[in-house]
Amino acid sequence: MTTVEARLILGDCAKELKHLADDSIDLIFTSPPYADSRANSYGGIKPDQYVEWFLPISQELYRVLKPSGTFILNIKEKVVNGERHTYVIELILAMRKQGWLWTEEFIWHKKNAYPGKWPNRFRDAWERLLQFNKARKFRMFQEAVMVPMGDWAERRLRRLSQTDRIRDNSRVGSGFGKRVANWIGRQKAYPTNVLHLATETKNRNHSAVFPDDLPEWFIRLFTQEGDWVLDPFMGSGTTVRVAQRMGRNAIGIEILPEYYQLAKAIIPPLAHLPARQLSLLEETEPYESVEPE
Repeated sequence: MTTVEARLILGDCAKELKHLADDSIDLIFTSPPYADSRANSYGGIKPDQYVEWFLPISQELYRVLKPSGTFILNIKEKVVNGERHTYVIELILAMRKQGWLWTEEFIWHKKNAYPGKWPNRFRDAWERLLQFNKARKFRMFQEAVMVPMGDWAERRLRRLSQTDRIRDNSRVGSGFGKRVANWIGRQKAYPTNVLHLATETKNRNHSAVFPDDLPEWFIRLFTQEGDWVLDPFMGSGTTVRVAQRMGRNAIGIEILPEYYQLAKAIIPPLAHLPARQLSLLEETEPYESVEPE
């Protein structure tokens, strides 16, 4: 039996984060209000003011994250006067000046993106998930998110060419290469940095809820049971709820009382998880496989 804790905090994360201890969090996973978005619930932040608004928050996040921890920021540009605004790029550059390392960028491909029509562009079917770290060496459990090899392996490995049996270096001089024969007998491969997930959610009481599979994937990749996960823009509690279900301790901060109450109604302060439940969680494989490089 594993006991995990969930701390739900009502308040402005810019202030509430100051009460958290230095170097105490293993993973920060959050989706703050995008520029000019959620105006009815969060008031909206103008694109030109976004970096100035977020930097004090990211400074506190830097302080509370462990040197071995990871910060995943779900964010998206918006169109202003017919062109993409640069506030996300500006934020990345400003956070690097704070000391953050912009380690990786993941893409969430929305398989069932909402249809629409615009005169000069197509509908958005993806969002950014930016990975930031405090140090170049951080905890990462890649085996936890491996995916089935897929049909390509049966076709490609049936008849190996001479090239497949040796390291085939890139022809563009990048230094990368592959040896297809290394995959003989393997049942799983490492995924790419593109996550193919639908937008359906189990919680429709919030203005912008992501699917459970999104935080779950990153919680698997960057944490283990008993670690601490933080969502400073908790909303109705998806990240905290998923983290607790997976045997991780979690902290969620939410500024709006109505969303805080929604989270409080479904997330117990303490959860007692039997070992069998945790074992079943580890067997979940909801992600698509692709041919490895």
